[in-house]
Amino acid sequence: MPSPSPSLPKSVALACQGGGSHTAFTAGVLQVLLRHHDPARHRFIALSGTSGGALCAALAWNGLLAGNPADGANRLEAFWQDMAARQLPDALGNQFLVWLQRQAAFLALPNISPYQMPRSGQEYLAAMIERHIDFPALPGLIKPESPELLIGAVEVLSGKFTVFHSHHPDPRMRITPPALLASAAIPELFRAVPVADGLYWDGLFSQNPPVRGFLAGDIAREAKPDEIWIIQINPDRRREEPRSSNDITDRRNELAGNLSLAQELFFVEQTNQWLARGLLPAKNFKQVTVRRIPLELALDYPSKLDRQPAFIDRLLNEGRRAAGEFLTGIAAS
Repeated sequence: MPSPSPSLPKSVALACQGGGSHTAFTAGVLQVLLRHHDPARHRFIALSGTSGGALCAALAWNGLLAGNPADGANRLEAFWQDMAARQLPDALGNQFLVWLQRQAAFLALPNISPYQMPRSGQEYLAAMIERHIDFPALPGLIKPESPELLIGAVEVLSGKFTVFHSHHPDPRMRITPPALLASAAIPELFRAVPVADGLYWDGLFSQNPPVRGFLAGDIAREAKPDEIWIIQINPDRRREEPRSSNDITDRRNELAGNLSLAQELFFVEQTNQWLARGLLPAKNFKQVTVRRIPLELALDYPSKLDRQPAFIDRLLNEGRRAAGEFLTGIAAS
């Protein structure tokens, strides 16, 4: 079976799971991968993401497009430092929101639609996206051979799972500020985002993150990645049975967040198995190695809304630590 030449670096696709503020961990991971991976061993050819993972992937992708991975790492740092709730009104509002979420099991709270609330939070996020990603420069940077970016979302009315793609033949379905805002549109907090002819919600409902798009369709064998590195926010396992109402909610959220990831990875595993058994032609398919960089901190669901500067910094540092350990591990393998 054909395999990469020992003299060529392995091609890698990075897939970033969504998870609100927890994706500051993803930013820390990406910073180390961009700055310290060995280009003689690994070459980044694609990224994907959903929700907060989509924002991190897009910031890293911006640097890779310009041929400057360190710029992507700097954009990630600047974005998350700006996202942290530093000003007093924002900090107080953030603390109240997280506290309210943690008390949901004990308080009879009214259900309020985001359509009954001001759009200030969503507008703030939209402004942050445009401030930290150089959208005017993107058309001149994107070439056929450039790294690709895939962003997951779901069309609200049809229920169709959608992937916005940097190289999509329809310009309306490429990477734009509305596409990224749509992927991060948590239904309980934000209104659906119009893009092209559709209305979109958070991609956590669909592909979290997109993976099969790296391999499926008419993609030539040589354009497919040799490895897929998953930056995983939601833990697969828990050590103890969740019994309290809050613990049950936390675990339910984790399982829901991992459901689509498991489905995406099943596609890769099934392809590998069929290829090994000779059921697929080796000239069109390749064995793909999946590696994971998991967030291992014990965190509850309400903390996905937490933007306290100390919490953001903690997640960034944990991401850097995990990525450094990951790179050390694959260098020794």
